Amino acid sequence: MPLNGETPMTCAELLIRLLRDTYGTDTVFGIPGVHTVELYRGLAGGEASGLRHVTPRHEQGAGFMADGYARATGRPGVCFIITGPGMTNIATAMGQALADSVPMLVISSVSRRDTLGRGQGRLHELPSQQQLVAGVARFSQTLLDPDTLPETLARAFAVFEGARPGPVHIEIPIDLFAAPVRAPRAWHRRALAPAAPAEAALAQAVDWLGRAERPLVLLGGGCVDAPEAARSLVEALDAPTVTTINAKGLLGRDHPLDLGANASLPAVRALAREADVVLAIGTELGETDYDVVFDDGFRLDGRLIRVDVDPQQLARNQAADLALVADAGQALEALAARFAGVRLSRDGVARTRATHATLDLARDPAFAVYMPLFATLREALPEAILVGDSCATTYAANHLVAQPAPRRFFNASTGYGTLGYGLPAALGASLARPDLPVVALVGDGGIMFTLSELACAVEERLPVVILLWHNQGYEEIRRFMDDAGVTRLGVDIRAPDFLSVAHGFGCLATRVGAPAELAHALATRPTDGPLLIEIDADAWLAVVD
Repeated sequence: MPLNGETPMTCAELLIRLLRDTYGTDTVFGIPGVHTVELYRGLAGGEASGLRHVTPRHEQGAGFMADGYARATGRPGVCFIITGPGMTNIATAMGQALADSVPMLVISSVSRRDTLGRGQGRLHELPSQQQLVAGVARFSQTLLDPDTLPETLARAFAVFEGARPGPVHIEIPIDLFAAPVRAPRAWHRRALAPAAPAEAALAQAVDWLGRAERPLVLLGGGCVDAPEAARSLVEALDAPTVTTINAKGLLGRDHPLDLGANASLPAVRALAREADVVLAIGTELGETDYDVVFDDGFRLDGRLIRVDVDPQQLARNQAADLALVADAGQALEALAARFAGVRLSRDGVARTRATHATLDLARDPAFAVYMPLFATLREALPEAILVGDSCATTYAANHLVAQPAPRRFFNASTGYGTLGYGLPAALGASLARPDLPVVALVGDGGIMFTLSELACAVEERLPVVILLWHNQGYEEIRRFMDDAGVTRLGVDIRAPDFLSVAHGFGCLATRVGAPAELAHALATRPTDGPLLIEIDADAWLAVVD
C-alpha cells in the first residue's frame, strides 16, 4: 500500500506506515486498551506485520523497555500507550529518559476532540493529559487534524536527530484513529545535518588546548557515537579523561587515559582542580556524574571549554570561559581533525595512572567486596551490556566496571534516579541487540517495582541474566538514615522467595553466595530465556570480605 495519495487509509494505518517505512521503527512497546483498538488494527494489519509489538505488564515497564532499546542502539524507543492511567504510569519512565537525554516516542490516545477539557467524567479522562505529560517531554502535542500527522512525526524525529534528545509525546484523539487521511504523494525522511561548532570558537578552543600544560577532558553521554574521534583527540592531547556513567566504554576498555566515572572521588577532584584547561563535551556537569557524595565538591579552577547541542545547558552548573553550541560528535571530529598527527606530551598517562593508584578502589571496603562479582562477570561475559537499577551493585559498577565499547553500560542512578528501571530496560536492550548478552543489575527492593516484567521476558524468550543483589531491604536509604541519626523506618522490608516467584513466571532461577557459584551459573545460563541469579549478600560478604 504505497504512500501515493491514491489508496485510502486511516490515521492509524498511516502512523504505522510512517514509523516503519519512513523512520525505520522495528519494535513497539505497548499494552492495548479500549481506546487504542483502532491503532492496533493498523499495527497488526497485512503489510505492517514487519513491526514487532512487545507487551510489557505495566506502562512504566513499556517506557523503561523503550529507554533500554534506545540506549543500546541510539534509535528512538517507541511506545503505544492508553489514555489517562497509561500516561500517568509511563510518566516516571519518561522522566528518566528526559534526565538522561534518551530518545523516546510515546504515542497515546486521548479523549474525543469534542470532549477534551470538558470534565464529563468519561473513561480515562484527565483535565489536560497533554499539560500533565509536557513536564516530562521535550514536547507534547495533541493531533487535531489527521492530515498533519506526517509533519508532527517529522518534528519529533527532528528533536531526536538534531537537538538534545528526550521523550516526545503525541496524543491522538480516539475519534481520529479511524479517520481517513490523504496520504502524502511523497513523504521522505528529511535528513538533518548535526550542528557543527563555529570556526572562530573552534580555533580558540584549539589554541587553549594546544598551549595547556595540564589539560583534562570530560566526556559525557552526548559523545557515545564518536568513539574513534574521542580516542584520537584525548591521545593527541595526552589528557586524562573522565568518561561519565553514560559515556563508559567510549575510549575502549582500560584505556590508559581513562579515569572512568570517578569524578566524585577525591583523587580525581584534585586532578580537576589542578587542570589549567578543561574540555567538557556532551556532559551536563550534573550532580549524579560529578558529585554523587552530594557535597558540591567538584570544582574547576582552570579555563573551561564547554560543548553542548543545547545552548541552555552551557549556562548551567559550571560557567564556561568558552561555550560552543554544537553536536558533541561533530565537535569531537572537528577537534580531532585539528590535532591529527599531533602527539603532545603532558604526562597524561602518568597522571592518569597516579590518580588511579591514589583511588586504590581495591582497598576501599565500599568497593572491594564487589570486585570479585564484576571480575567474574567480565570473564564470563566480556561483551555484555550491563543495565543497572538504583541498587548497591550498580553504584559500585559505576566506579569499577570498564566496558569495551559505548552503549554497553547504562542505569537509573543518573539524573532522575528511579527504581524499577533495571529489569525492563535490560529487556529493551536485549530486543535491540540480540547479538550481545545482557545483564540486569538489580536489588531486592527495586526489582519489586517492575517484577511483573519477568512475564514479558519469558514470553519473548529473552536470554537476559537478572543479577539480583539481595540485602534485605533498602540498604542505601538505611545508610543515609543511620548517617543522619534518623531511626530506621520503612527500609527493612520483607522480600518474597524470589526463586519461587521466578519459577512461577516460568523463569529459571538459582541462588549463589560466592564467586565460584556465580561463575558456574553464568556458564550454564540458557540461551532461549531469562535466568534470575539471586546473590545472598550476607553469604557473599562472608566469603569475599
